[in-house]
Amino acid sequence: MSTTNKSSATDTRFSFEFFPPKTDVGVQKLALVHKQLALLNPDFFSVTYGAGGSTRDGTRQAVLNIHNSGSNAAPHLSFGGSSEQEIVSLINDYKSLGINRLVALRGDIPSGTGGTNSFYYANELIELIRRHTGDHFHIEVACYPEIHPKSDSFDSDIHYFKKKVDAGANSAITQYFYNPEAYFYYVESARAAGIEVPIVPGIMPITNYTSLARFSTNCGAEIPRWMRQRLQSYGDDTQSIQAFGIEVVTQLCEKLLEGGAPGLHFYTMNQDGPVSAIWNNLRLSEK
Repeated sequence: MSTTNKSSATDTRFSFEFFPPKTDVGVQKLALVHKQLALLNPDFFSVTYGAGGSTRDGTRQAVLNIHNSGSNAAPHLSFGGSSEQEIVSLINDYKSLGINRLVALRGDIPSGTGGTNSFYYANELIELIRRHTGDHFHIEVACYPEIHPKSDSFDSDIHYFKKKVDAGANSAITQYFYNPEAYFYYVESARAAGIEVPIVPGIMPITNYTSLARFSTNCGAEIPRWMRQRLQSYGDDTQSIQAFGIEVVTQLCEKLLEGGAPGLHFYTMNQDGPVSAIWNNLRLSEK
């Protein structure tokens, strides 16, 4: 199978994802984690957005803290449970704060709404952003090398990805995965469909097998059988799980970058240790 051409070091981009903390202790911890990861000079930090905008204020505050510290911040945005007016107000708020990148998602519809939202699909959110703010924002979208759990088929998944790009998305971040061939095949399929934007792999460090297995089942990310067997064999030996996780995720990142991936987006889970270890193994600060 052929792969895309390898990007030069100057073209390769790296980013880190946080979730908004819910406690004062969490806020203090995130500030320390951000400070450590900022030393690696990533292109940006993204901050997630809960179902139906449930973390709207927390997301905004985390974004503001990151932005005010001198880093580029990219808030996630979705429209589950929000009106068009509320979304436009939030977009304009971010624009006035000097934020120039958004991660636009369909998001999860909060329970009990009965599907009464003005919008549902991410491409409609992107169209709204472009309609009100033109080209001010660099818009990131999500894509799914192992297929979104609610997609009818692989071709359907590519179809909806293209609709987001046609609506004005600039680049995409994938759901995490552990099979590099899934990524390379997905990129080839996207290119064949006329999708030309950068497709950046999402990278999930492995720190806890039980939570990873549960989350992977919910989001449709496959943990290869050989990895499951090895992780299960460690039982409650957290140190061995993390050491193995750092090793295999480092190897995954090496294969992706060597194969032409335009960068890496790390799902940090608000921890700097595992990401920093993988970063150092890859010697990214030397490139």
